[in-house]
Amino acid sequence: MALASIGAMFSLLIYLSLPCSNAAAENILHQSPPPADGSRSPMVFPLFLFQPNSSRSMSLLHRKLHSKSLPHSRMRLYDDILLNGYYTTRLWIGTPPQMFALIVDSGSTVTYVPCSDCEQCGKHQDPKFQPEMSTTYQPVKCNMDCHCDDDKEQCLYEREYAEHSSSKGVLGEDLISFGNESELTPHRAVFGCENVETGDLYSQRADGIIGLGQGDLSLVDQLVDKGLISNSFALCYGGMDLGGGSMVLGGFAYPSDMMFTDSDPDRRYVPKGLSFVLIGEWIRFNTIDSPYYNIDLTGIRVAGKDLLLDSRAFDGEHGVVLDSGTTYAYLPDAAFSAFEEALMREASPLKKIDGPDPNFKDTCFHVAPSNDAAGLSTIFPSVEMVFKSGQSWLLSPENYLFRHSKVHGAYCLGVFPNGKDHTTLLGGIVVRNTLVVYDRENSKVGFWRTNCSELSDRLHIDDLAPPPATLPSNDSNPTLNTSSSLPGGEIQIGQINLDIQLTVNSSYLKPRMEELSKVLSKELDVKSSQVYISNLTSKGNNSLIRVVVVPTEPSSLFSNVTETSIVSRFTNHQIKLPDTFGNYELVSYTLEPSRKRARWVMKNNIVVMAILIVAVVVGLIAYGVWLMWKRKQASNPYIHVDEAIIAEQELLPL
Repeated sequence: MALASIGAMFSLLIYLSLPCSNAAAENILHQSPPPADGSRSPMVFPLFLFQPNSSRSMSLLHRKLHSKSLPHSRMRLYDDILLNGYYTTRLWIGTPPQMFALIVDSGSTVTYVPCSDCEQCGKHQDPKFQPEMSTTYQPVKCNMDCHCDDDKEQCLYEREYAEHSSSKGVLGEDLISFGNESELTPHRAVFGCENVETGDLYSQRADGIIGLGQGDLSLVDQLVDKGLISNSFALCYGGMDLGGGSMVLGGFAYPSDMMFTDSDPDRRYVPKGLSFVLIGEWIRFNTIDSPYYNIDLTGIRVAGKDLLLDSRAFDGEHGVVLDSGTTYAYLPDAAFSAFEEALMREASPLKKIDGPDPNFKDTCFHVAPSNDAAGLSTIFPSVEMVFKSGQSWLLSPENYLFRHSKVHGAYCLGVFPNGKDHTTLLGGIVVRNTLVVYDRENSKVGFWRTNCSELSDRLHIDDLAPPPATLPSNDSNPTLNTSSSLPGGEIQIGQINLDIQLTVNSSYLKPRMEELSKVLSKELDVKSSQVYISNLTSKGNNSLIRVVVVPTEPSSLFSNVTETSIVSRFTNHQIKLPDTFGNYELVSYTLEPSRKRARWVMKNNIVVMAILIVAVVVGLIAYGVWLMWKRKQASNPYIHVDEAIIAEQELLPL
């Protein structure tokens, strides 16, 4: 008994000496978006608190009772994992809906956006969330399962990251809308309303994060627990030249040739800020469920040859984590050294060059003057991921290479060592142009090679009934030139300018501008002469264009109803473009009165006036030359021939 008492006292002292944190849950395992110079910050490690009242295991049985015929939500992805450091999707919160661009993150279990009263939040893509403007918003009241504010009235959340960025604020509940391509009607969900941002979260362009990890606050968990979707979701990231992609919340008919591997949802570990219980004279440290999606990777092949690795090389603390929020791939040191050596051996004929950032020793190759990535598979070796079941998944070069940002036709290795950490982290680069299904119900992860810009056509996941609700556009984004209005306050709209971002590069788009203009006029049900495209600019792998829409006649105007209809069709992605143009996103729009519209008419008038002016000038010059000639003729009068004979030259008579 004495020993037990001493042990208990000793355990209590250890407990009191442990650091305490108010963070509510996990932090993201992925790296933050790379800065403009292309540098890569150190790997980010999660900070956890033990949650003894977690209902995750309690809800597993309930989830398995859900029917697989439940609806799903298809959502477009934007940006680019290498150019921006992340992919985003659009989510609408509140009544009326407020739109946000959120980073798609399978390693986070909370969704959060900046709150209107946030004094330490950065300037992001969209305005801050205004709870006071939403008629359906409710704060999450203080309870035993959350950390409360000082007044014990409202639940708080906090996220801290190893690279010194953080997010904290209050928890609220409101209607979440998923867009017009979703079968789901808006539903209530808990999310974070930020009061403080620091580090990369402060400086990034995206508004916040949509948490798809495994945890009670995860948006997927909330939808599943309410029986709204089946316990699954899918991500499909665009390729090296396209970007964009798709996300599907809920199950759908998977391809018959999809390759599945086991995942371990019950993988547990001792977190930082650990807790323990005393059992007799022994101390048992409590472990928690990992929020990450693990796969049972056991080996890697390069050019058909297995890397010589220990069988436990990929069995670190977190195992092999598939994280959509991470940019590159990170291997344990031993695995990386073997992989790099094998790749260098196969690519030895290629010219090796320095990387884009002198602060990092990137492995880069100059391939050819062309920047076309289509032929990379004939130059670089095949790479396969080998799983415990014996199955393997073939990676194309775009799944382990990224373009050199300073040398045309050069590529660099997108796989890096993970330092002292033994976790294997597979980021977005590994799954480009790959449909990844997170089948949480059956604890499996599926892979299927596809062109993600054509996903809906290949799987027929859009052959559905029309969505049950129309989603209003975000009125806080557009700018309006209101210098001219009618007596009733209605704006005189003579021209609509729409700035649109497409997930194809400008060199690819430039020769197809006329085709795109015809497609847009057909989709808008207007004459082709009413739509033209200007201001094509490049944004990395994306393009930014201005689409100008004018009325049928120069003297006519658009009604407010017509203008709203045109803009909302772009905002709600009701305009269907061919897959050759990738995905699109309405960045902003402006409305101009009649005197400023139809620049092409003004240009034509200027050309006609210029021709007239040139004609007048040429006529005046010709007239002046003629006058000068006449004057010269007048100064030399005509003399008769007889009078012009000089006397000395007269002929003598015979």
